[in-house]
Order: sequence, then structure tokens, then C-alpha cells
Amino acid sequence: MPSSLITVRPKGLYCEAGDFYIDPWKPVETALITHAHADHAYSGHQTYYATAISEGILRRRLGKDINLNGVGYGDKIKLGDTWVSFHSAGHVLGSAQVRVEHNDEVWVASGDFRRDRAASCEPFVVVGCDAFITEATFGLPIYHWDGGDVTAKQIYKWWQADPTRPSLLFCYAFGKSQRVLAELAKFTDKTVYLHGAVHNLTEIYRDVGVEMVPTIPVSQMEKSYKFTGDLIIAPPSGHRSSWMKRFKRPQTAFASGWMAVRGNRRRRGYERGFVLSDHADWPGLIKTVEQTKAKTIYVTHGQNDVLARYLNEKMDVVASPLETLYEGETDDVQAS
Repeated sequence: MPSSLITVRPKGLYCEAGDFYIDPWKPVETALITHAHADHAYSGHQTYYATAISEGILRRRLGKDINLNGVGYGDKIKLGDTWVSFHSAGHVLGSAQVRVEHNDEVWVASGDFRRDRAASCEPFVVVGCDAFITEATFGLPIYHWDGGDVTAKQIYKWWQADPTRPSLLFCYAFGKSQRVLAELAKFTDKTVYLHGAVHNLTEIYRDVGVEMVPTIPVSQMEKSYKFTGDLIIAPPSGHRSSWMKRFKRPQTAFASGWMAVRGNRRRRGYERGFVLSDHADWPGLIKTVEQTKAKTIYVTHGQNDVLARYLNEKMDVVASPLETLYEGETDDVQAS
């Protein structure tokens, strides 16, 4: 990465003019956090800045006593010689793009983002800039998403199709699970049962006013309860674990953007796959680059080579892959 407002250092993305890091992967003095997924929010930093609405999740994951400064969406703060603000990324609760302004130059680091609306978090906001750092988790033309309500209706029909069996839906504990619960509220008010890792984070969503279907932790039910005809949501780590012995003859499904690829469901051992991602699909990535009007693009995790090459060949921008430690859509090990 050439000399610029934001550079890659061994500890993460660094802004020298403001003397801070964005989503650093090693301990630093000042860290700006785009969202609370484990590959973006690490422990050990001296001072944190993040959106105010993400405070509950961050304190649960990184420790209640972290030195965290909550910032409202769009509010500008002065750090060194820069002005910094957080703008919704539409990814998960509290997720943000970080806008950095120095003299007459504006950079935006997107973190992870999604373009289609979800009932569980604030929608994506386009932020104009000179340079844009974009993710590319699903940076291939094969990835196109339906709306979350469309997929939620598919999940509801699958759940209702066989009332003689429990329905186990596996999805990431932070973000995806709560999105499913919020989207299902458009079709039903039936109670959904949750793995403990999902329940803990779902309560934080409720605390900030996100409306979802009623939920009960599986652990609160009597051992004799059969869950016949019920929907249970659990993280992927629960699949084929001893925890599943609680359910007799369950039908299983996985909700993820990876389900768009034929064969992934079979390889992962699920009976059904639902295509549902909290990341931008290919059209969303291209649309975002166009709308920011940035002429310099850096492409991080995922298919960064493919997207950068496409942008260079098809659009009036200069795009380069950017190597970071961000992982994209994977099982979040800090879900519990």
C-alpha cells in the first residue's frame, strides 16, 4: 500500500495523521472498531472508539471494563489532525464504516457491510470519499442475494412443513441469528428456542429495541420436553455435537451466503441450505464502489484479487488487493 492516509502496519490499518488504528489485530493505544465480530474486535487495546449502540455487544465480548468511547452515527470526533465519524454499514448491530477526513482528503474503511435492508440493524449509508477500503467476502459474480424477508419466508415454510420433528437451524450466533429472528416476526409470533450462545447476544438486541419473535433458551426447558414441531437456532459449532442429543430426529438447515454454492450444504452435512448473508453480494459491492465516487479502491478479505481486477478493467478507478487478517463470513468463535 503506497504512502497514504491509512496504511497497513503489522498491528492493523493505521492512520498516522490521527494516530489510531482501525480494527487492529494486535494491541494498540487507540482502536476504532467497525463492529464486534471476532476478526474485527480484539481485546487488549488501551482505548476503544465504536458506535454507542454496539457497546453492549463489545463489553460482553471484550470485557465490561474496557475503556470504550461510544459515538453516535454521523457524529464527528477530532483525533490528532483528523476528523473521524462512524456511518452505518448495515452488517450487524452497531456496525459502521469509518470515515476519516484530513485536510481535503476523505477515506472510508467499510469494515464488513451489507446493502439489502435487515430488520435487525440500521441500513447501509453511502459515504462519499476519495479512497474506499472495501471487503470482498463474496466478491464473485455468482453471489446474488434475495431479500431477507424472502429467505425468512422460506425458513418459516421449512419449519412448518414437518410438525413431527424439531427443526434445527444453524447460523452465526451474532448477527445472522438475530436477523432471522427479526425477519420471522413478519410471519409468525411463535416461540423459537435458542442455544445459549445465541440467547446471550439476542438479549442485547432486545435491550436496544430490536423486535423479534419470542425466544426461550433450550436450557430452560424440562428434560422431558420434546421440541416437536419447534424451531431451534444454534451456532454451527453445535452441529453434530453432544448438544444435539437433546433432539429426536431433527431436520437440519444452515443459513449462510455460502449456501449459494452447489455442494456446500452436502459437504457441511445439512439437509437444507438457506442463502442468507450479512455481507454485500457481487452487485452490492460494485454498486457501492460506484456510489462512493472514490477513485482509489483497496480490497480486503475474501475474493480481493478478483474484485480488484474487475474494478481496474471495468471501472474508472485504481483498485488494489489489501492483505489483512479479516476473515469474512465464518463461524464466530467468540459467540458464547
